[in-house]
Amino acid sequence: MLAERADGRRGSGGFTLLEVLIALLVLALALIALVRTAAVQVRDFDDLRERTIAGWLAQEILAETRIANPLPDPGRSNGQRRFGGRDWRWEVRVQGTAVPSIRRLDISITPADAPREPVVQLSGFSGNDLAP
Repeated sequence: MLAERADGRRGSGGFTLLEVLIALLVLALALIALVRTAAVQVRDFDDLRERTIAGWLAQEILAETRIANPLPDPGRSNGQRRFGGRDWRWEVRVQGTAVPSIRRLDISITPADAPREPVVQLSGFSGNDLAP
């Protein structure tokens, strides 16, 4: 039974089909925006994880290079290593400095399966005058 309104018209007091469709459209647009935001965050998290692991590898290679030879000869060396469940390519570039007993070490890390711009580049110094 339909209730009578104060103005004398009869009506159910519910929503019209058009109002329901508009509400569903607004909800669908909001959900699409949320899914897109979640996808961007997942991608950004994956990039951050990759840079973090590559940074750890660069620090490890820098430490190994310093331990192996406190005063390495200028030049380049490279290799490949599995680290953090992934294969990486690394390159160490040794350069002289203004102080003859100190060398600059530049380490670059790239994914082995997709060589491109380095994910991480790290610079450090090694030399006889820097030993503890």
